[in-house]
Amino acid sequence: MTKIFKQLARHWAVCLVVFALLFVQAYCDLALPDYTSKIVDTGIQQGGIESPLPQTVRKSTLDALSLLMNEEDAQKLQNAYQYYLQDDGVLQLRSDLTEDERTALEDAVTTPDIVLYMAAAQAAKTPAGQNSMGMTGLAEMPTAAADTETVTPTAADLDTVCSQFAAMSQLPGFDRSMLQKQLDGAMSQLDSTMLENLKSQSLLLVQLEYEAQGVAQDVQMRYLFRVGGQMLALTLLMVAVAVAVGFLASRVSAAIGRDLRRETFSSVIGFSNAEIENFSTASLITRTTNDIQQVQFVCVILLRMVAYAPILGIGGVLHVVGSSSGLSWIVVLDVALLLLLMLFLMSVAMPKFKVMQQLVDRLNLVSREILTGIMPVRAFSREKFEEQRFDKANRELMGTQLFTNRAMVAMMPFMTLIMNGTSLLIVWFGGKAMDAGTMQVGEMIAFITYTMQIVMSFLMLAMVAVMLPRAGVAAD
Repeated sequence: MTKIFKQLARHWAVCLVVFALLFVQAYCDLALPDYTSKIVDTGIQQGGIESPLPQTVRKSTLDALSLLMNEEDAQKLQNAYQYYLQDDGVLQLRSDLTEDERTALEDAVTTPDIVLYMAAAQAAKTPAGQNSMGMTGLAEMPTAAADTETVTPTAADLDTVCSQFAAMSQLPGFDRSMLQKQLDGAMSQLDSTMLENLKSQSLLLVQLEYEAQGVAQDVQMRYLFRVGGQMLALTLLMVAVAVAVGFLASRVSAAIGRDLRRETFSSVIGFSNAEIENFSTASLITRTTNDIQQVQFVCVILLRMVAYAPILGIGGVLHVVGSSSGLSWIVVLDVALLLLLMLFLMSVAMPKFKVMQQLVDRLNLVSREILTGIMPVRAFSREKFEEQRFDKANRELMGTQLFTNRAMVAMMPFMTLIMNGTSLLIVWFGGKAMDAGTMQVGEMIAFITYTMQIVMSFLMLAMVAVMLPRAGVAAD
């Protein structure tokens, strides 16, 4: 293998370019599952809404949200919006807000979003003419949180609740601090799991507000086009980089093959008679054809797969381990099984791959001797003996090739079993996580994709591992 790397070192500049391009390709490949998750979770399930802070809001909804906040946060929320459609009474979030200001507003508005959405859901279940969740109804919010899962409020329900909150703020003796105490007391009764599930309702309130404005579909389509466009751009970049890597790797391997043939031929031409006797003509032909082709092929594989597989595999593992899905143990089990399979395959099949190249050389030698000495063979009636000698060399090569091919064929079902078993475990435990509200559909899809990328990187390494010994013999 050292000789192969020495040949690649002659083209070190191109190899560095290939490695840089492989990092770009791996980045694109690893980013695509995240975009898929965004499209499914945010674009489809959440209507393209990423933040509990609406980009546009009606004055009535803004006032209702402000009523559920302390005076300082309410003032900041009011100042964060400005009119842009005077006739419709719709305000737009200011574009000059800093990232810290936006984050602080998102944290402050999350709980009011939840309360307002649950109040709208209560209004959807309450007969007309009756109060839904007013000031006294905040104490019943834990019960309402469990009941509103199957209720889908409408824009009219949101308008009703906003009107009720506006009327409540005009009542004599209304105290915002009392409302805050009731709200804090109601939230303290909720456990962590229910609070996590309620966070999604803050986005539902924003979606409900957009529906009341008649822009919900526009918001969703803008998000899908934006994220889908980014995904398409990454895919096109990955395709372009893959083509460039294939082109450069092919040129490098072709140049290595050209140089090896030229140097081998020049070396053979300069052999003395004593050196010529150490090599048969068939052996020299094998070196200039089959051996150099093996070196060329493995150079392409080294540049395109051996360098890419670890980048892809390690990147996939980091994405999976860095997620909060709680399914990382599946990847650990997956990697352990793949390593055991590769170690077994290498210990069984790799010695045979080393022998195979020597047997090819032996078969070519026997064939050359028989064909060049056909007249003496016939003169001494040695046809039967030479047939047996050729058959022996042929059968030895066939037996080795059958063994290695069976080992490779046996590897594929095990790889497929590991891949399908991993997918089954992810779907099974991911389904339970989704039922508990700790994982979304898009996250599970991305998790499966990353796991398959890890498996494919090991598969590429396994394929290369069985090619390298044969190429090493050819290089020697």
